Amino acid sequence: MLIFKAFSIVLWSETLMETECSCSHVENLWFSLTDVLLKMHSVGICGSDVHYWERGRIGDYVVKKPMVLGHEASGTVIKVGSSVTHLQPGDRVAIEPGAPRETDEFCKIGRYNLSPTIFFCATPPDDGNLCRYYKHNANFCYKLPDNVTFEEGALVEPLSVGIHACRRAGVTLGSRVFICGAGPIGLVSLLVSKAMGAAQVAVSDLSASRLEKAKEIGADFTVKIKNERPEEVAHMVEGLLGCMPEITVECTGAEACIQTGIYATRAGGTLVLVGVGPEMVTVPIVNAALREVDIKGVFRYCNTWPMAISMLASKRVNVQSLVTHRFPLEQALDAFETTRRGLGVKVMLKCDPSDQNP
Repeated sequence: MLIFKAFSIVLWSETLMETECSCSHVENLWFSLTDVLLKMHSVGICGSDVHYWERGRIGDYVVKKPMVLGHEASGTVIKVGSSVTHLQPGDRVAIEPGAPRETDEFCKIGRYNLSPTIFFCATPPDDGNLCRYYKHNANFCYKLPDNVTFEEGALVEPLSVGIHACRRAGVTLGSRVFICGAGPIGLVSLLVSKAMGAAQVAVSDLSASRLEKAKEIGADFTVKIKNERPEEVAHMVEGLLGCMPEITVECTGAEACIQTGIYATRAGGTLVLVGVGPEMVTVPIVNAALREVDIKGVFRYCNTWPMAISMLASKRVNVQSLVTHRFPLEQALDAFETTRRGLGVKVMLKCDPSDQNP
């Protein structure tokens, strides 16, 4: 039901945009000095988008009115506010969906993702950018180099989750890393781990096809999960790597996987929790405490877009192979169904009817 509401808003926004572009008086009522107006090109579908579409909420974030989805996005600048100096019409940009509304204590220490008043695309009550035209804070739009495609620009968002997770985990030269889950976030965490110098990376999942994709993009080892206990999976990972990994990146949110992450991580190592699951889970916390396994949380990302774009421009990472399906905006429902059914890795919606290229 929510997708129909969201799509109706998309169409309404497009009509409104055409009206406002022809009337500067109306446009000036909402276009701030630090905004840019974008013609959207590529928007990836995230699991959170599907969650809002199906269930209308994620934890405390509840959809209470029609909401435009989408936060993995890129587009072209068509208008800039008078205070914007680093962008100009015609620039291709990647959009960081989280923009602080105020300079609070978290912004001052560089952790603006934790600001309680942050604007974030497609998180109630904030609309996303799955539409023809969209305005955003220019400080959170980043110019794309000529050799980085629009789709790669949209994939900077999930790539940033991987960067933030690996930074929090302390991945460095020679690290041995275990990644629970071979969905899009697990796969980008694999790419970033390798780019940051990890010597060996093992990836686990229930899906054989996803593990094949992990192997294709650089996993040294894969672990097909059936019905093994967490301790058994941990021993399997140790056997493959030849030792317990210093770092585990948990990307599923499943209780059993969090338990596996604790058992698998070597003493003195770090477990980073990226996946979002139920509020309450049972975990062997004493096991972690007695072995000084640090457990760190991850909430979105911060200060990652420049690094991600540099990685893409230098070809240190290849995210393009993660895109398995493409749909025009008019077929948004089909795109969401494809994602919901797990038929691909990353599904991309193309918002510009005159340019459906990557």
